[in-house]
Amino acid sequence: MQNSRLVTVTGIGGVGKSRTALRIAHLVRQQFKDGIWYVDLARLQDPNMVHHTISTAFGIADQSARESTDTLGDWLSERELLLVLDTCEHLVEACAQLAQDLLARAPKLRIIATSRRSLNTQGESTVAIPPLIVPGDDPAESPYHNEAVELFRQRASAVVPDFVVDESNVNSVAQLCVRLDGIPLAIELAAVRLRALSVDQILALLTDRFSLLAGASRTALPRHQTLRAAIGWSHELCEPAERLLWARLAVFAGDFELDAARYVCAGDSLAADRILEVITGLVDKSVLLSYSTVSGQRYRLIDTLRQYGEDWLDKLGETNRLKQRHRDYYLQLAERGEHAWSGPRQVHWFVRMRQEHDNIRVAVDYCLADAGNVRIGLELLSSLWFMWVACGFVREGRHYLERAVAQSTAPSKERCKALWVLSYVRSAQGDIPGAMEAAERCSTDAVQVGDSTAVILATKMQGTAAFLGGDLKRRPRCWAWPSSSIAAAGSSTPACCPRSANWPWCSPRSRTSSRRRHCCRTA
Repeated sequence: MQNSRLVTVTGIGGVGKSRTALRIAHLVRQQFKDGIWYVDLARLQDPNMVHHTISTAFGIADQSARESTDTLGDWLSERELLLVLDTCEHLVEACAQLAQDLLARAPKLRIIATSRRSLNTQGESTVAIPPLIVPGDDPAESPYHNEAVELFRQRASAVVPDFVVDESNVNSVAQLCVRLDGIPLAIELAAVRLRALSVDQILALLTDRFSLLAGASRTALPRHQTLRAAIGWSHELCEPAERLLWARLAVFAGDFELDAARYVCAGDSLAADRILEVITGLVDKSVLLSYSTVSGQRYRLIDTLRQYGEDWLDKLGETNRLKQRHRDYYLQLAERGEHAWSGPRQVHWFVRMRQEHDNIRVAVDYCLADAGNVRIGLELLSSLWFMWVACGFVREGRHYLERAVAQSTAPSKERCKALWVLSYVRSAQGDIPGAMEAAERCSTDAVQVGDSTAVILATKMQGTAAFLGGDLKRRPRCWAWPSSSIAAAGSSTPACCPRSANWPWCSPRSRTSSRRRHCCRTA
């Protein structure tokens, strides 16, 4: 890091890239007056959203229509900080380009990236993280002092408090670490099994499994296959319900709550009232991480274990069905948030939607990846108008709404709503021509499909765009709609309050301060 402003930590899955990067960041934290910032990219699928994800992590609230790279670069330009980008391998090109742009704009910025392969960009230094040294690598080293053995001892002690490495088991522990190629995640998964098995039993079971795999290929197992075999062995030792839930939970991005797991994963041999019990078993086996938040307990699959679960779910033939249930859960969540947004629990929903951001992205990506799901995608995206505008995701909302509208060719009520929400989002960015264009398209489509609500909202959005653009001479028809008609459009939608007709009086051109005060009271 002294010689390069971009360091990429590489290595196989489970070797400890993330842990190493975070440890280094902790050690050098005093050198960065503006702090250490961490961004997890594991479940991000859209390379166009990398810059926005980083901006969100920084809390950058710029909602303008400027290029987000420009906004991010300006924000970083005078700051002295370290940015940790975790899990970049599936977004290498986007991460490489963004890192290059940001480092050029921000002379005091340094970046640590983790990836299974290098970013292959100018000025990058690559540090390969090898597995732990195992007994026998250094003939002069005692197994009692070996780092792989020590990791096993630490993890085993957390499971069995009186566990020690001594003469009775040191050779078995050493053989186990050698068999697992010193891969930290594999060692940790094995150590957890001491709740039910002895070290010798774990070693025997793993040896049998690895012998079968090696016999099939007639060669020694590469390290990535060693990890997969260790995960597979851990998977086989789970109860049938635990294996099934492990696979089904792989559809979640980042973390999730118990209610979501019940809705998405229950059914077909797994009752909803057993989900908590099975989740507890997976937490005990270190398959799931569990932690408390202000809104309750949440759970997370380690990325390497999630990938294994995805493969297993695919073998079960359940991937599409589970993704549909995941989509449906977050559509319902969005609709509940939309209706509750103007109520007394707005802060709760603000926190909730930011927590569920990763899962919402995955649901949106699923909808937009298949033409048959685009209509539901329009419903989801338009129901999230409050999240896009009020929770700091205007750029992202516009990006997804424009994609969805472009993929939807025929007029429909879902497309009409998406268009007026797009107009609303563009207005929030100050893109008045774009807002007017979306509102006019909404109005045209609404007439075709007979959607009177969308006609009202499209007209109001045209009026809002005209007002924000300073075109007060154009007396928009939206301000002439009767209160009863506006109320019928639904109180959960933005700009549906009848009193918004008073907005023109808030213009700096208002002739009297009393009119402005009246506007502030009624709006």
